[in-house]
Amino acid sequence: MSLFKLHSDYKLSGDQQNAFRKLTSNLEAGKKFQTLQGITGSGKTFTLANVISTLDRPVLVISHNKTLAAQLYSEFKSFFPENAVEYFISYYDYYLPESYIPQTDTYIAKDASINENIERLRLSASSSLTERRDCIVVASVSCIYGLGSPEDYANMCIDLKVGGHAERNDILKALIDIQYNRNDTSPGLGEFRVRGDSIDVFEPQREEFVRISFWGDEIESIDRFNAVSGKLKNHAEKVTLFPCKHFVLPKSRIDEASGKIMQEMRERVEFFEKNGKLVEAQRLSQRVRYDLEMMQEIGYCSGIENYSMHLAGRTAGTRPYTLFDFFPKGFLTIIDESHVTLPQLNAMYKADRNRKTTLIEHGFRLQSALENRPMRFNEIEDAFSNVIFVSATPGEYEAEHSSEIIPQIIRPTGLLDPEVTVRPLANQIDEAIELIRSAAEKKERTLVTTLTKKGAERLSDYLSELNVKVSYIHSELDALERVQVLTKLKKGEFDCVIGINLLREGIDLPEVAQVLILDADKEGFLRSARSLIQVAGRAARNANGRVVLFGDRITDSMQILIDTTAKHRAIQIEYNKKHNITPKTVIKSERVSISEVVQLTTSAKAPFEKKSAKNKSSSIFDAPIPDEDIAKNLDISPEELNDFIKQLEAEMLQAAEALEFEHAADLRDQIRKLQKKS
Repeated sequence: MSLFKLHSDYKLSGDQQNAFRKLTSNLEAGKKFQTLQGITGSGKTFTLANVISTLDRPVLVISHNKTLAAQLYSEFKSFFPENAVEYFISYYDYYLPESYIPQTDTYIAKDASINENIERLRLSASSSLTERRDCIVVASVSCIYGLGSPEDYANMCIDLKVGGHAERNDILKALIDIQYNRNDTSPGLGEFRVRGDSIDVFEPQREEFVRISFWGDEIESIDRFNAVSGKLKNHAEKVTLFPCKHFVLPKSRIDEASGKIMQEMRERVEFFEKNGKLVEAQRLSQRVRYDLEMMQEIGYCSGIENYSMHLAGRTAGTRPYTLFDFFPKGFLTIIDESHVTLPQLNAMYKADRNRKTTLIEHGFRLQSALENRPMRFNEIEDAFSNVIFVSATPGEYEAEHSSEIIPQIIRPTGLLDPEVTVRPLANQIDEAIELIRSAAEKKERTLVTTLTKKGAERLSDYLSELNVKVSYIHSELDALERVQVLTKLKKGEFDCVIGINLLREGIDLPEVAQVLILDADKEGFLRSARSLIQVAGRAARNANGRVVLFGDRITDSMQILIDTTAKHRAIQIEYNKKHNITPKTVIKSERVSISEVVQLTTSAKAPFEKKSAKNKSSSIFDAPIPDEDIAKNLDISPEELNDFIKQLEAEMLQAAEALEFEHAADLRDQIRKLQKKS
């Protein structure tokens, strides 16, 4: 019997059944690599969910960005409510890595804003993998960065059971060792309080606390309470308390590593002194001695990951422990949008090494800091057991390594690939306006893609002056603005949204019937065959889907799109005729999903960037957001809404500290509106 229990009202249909059969047979045959080439809207996630439901092993799903990771997490969570579906992405809302610029003698200290909610989800993922097998972990590419040793993590856990004997003070000391803090007044996540013969432990990965009650040196009861309401949830016979951080070590390991760190520091200082680099020698000596003192006193220091080689007992050149090591042998890996994810995984090691090498050469870090790194691509390959690549446009790697590329062209809804037409560049703006207005009369939405952000903004301004209901969307809009743009597009308050490449992989907008690609013949990354196919896919969820390419010549990339779409349409039309299917647009709820909210509120972007006068004048937002409409339409539970409010409160406080009082006031108003809904 499988570990995973699939919940769904749907059944495999179209190409899904054939894809499911081939994927499972290849897994049973021990094939290491295979590719699911599923077009937009073909139900790839549902096919994969059915594959997972037949397995008896954990699953790691890797996505190239937080948008898709959140979307996949939400989908798998709904398919497997009885299993442990976890979310593991970078916990930084904002991250500026430590670096040094020799040309200007500028040292930039590491600066980061950690999202506590995401850190809780990361810890939940590692704790679930430690105590159970029925785990599906949806991760971003951050999963290849170093974590602490899973063995140390497991060994530092505190196991308690009712009737067991333990000294209260010994448990308090053990909690301190695994990075809990004592707070008897107002404890939060990762803290504990002591009340007479009981200890309340607020676990970092759950919105609840555990009350451990003693009768002498015997554990009399273990109870779980809701952290917000304080209401009793259940009585437990036993509990495992996991460490508050992934980098957590026993005191003996720190003592052992300290000697090795000190020895390396002395050798490096001697090297600097021999070469006349006295500033570097002094700088390195002071930093390492301070860090060692912190580790000896509290078991942790800022930047402890830079000493991970010594602390984990690894030798130079061996790969760091990562999320992969928390999985048992034989786990399944699914790489979503592999044509984008694999190149990212391949590039991360070199970029990290170049930055650290400069720090080491100038005495900011020991040479062993190079071993605090993401995995090399060959190490990632070695860590794989069985892999399913998922992409509508697989890359060369997938083609070379896959034992089979399995197509999934038929959509369960019967929807066809959009029709593709080509128009000349000469009057592309005027023709685009005409097409947008024509679609709006039919209550259809349009996406327009430009080559630059400025181009998107200027075109949006121009169309607004012509009374077209339009907005632009790109990475410089803040999180809440992006939420509102998508909501208003779905509700019909906008007829058109203009973007660059944010409207590509994985964005689900069935209301969009028309995609206009400006300057389609400007060959390059944004107009490559793969990009054009992905952008065209945004119109594939509507029965009237169509794509217009503006160009004076048909490039190779444009021809590939035209040929691929024509081939798919022929197959889909034949299937629909054979099974008497009439394509219909599937319009989902107008509410914004929690997956969109999670991604859009955790984008890695420097906070409180002031908009230019141009950006302010061209903005289409007239009121603070989220307004009452968007609060009404957030498709989230009360608990999730509270989490969302907490994120806004944290941003408000940071804005105030940065003297961005206008921004802080806007956030305060937004919080008040949301609190009325909670």
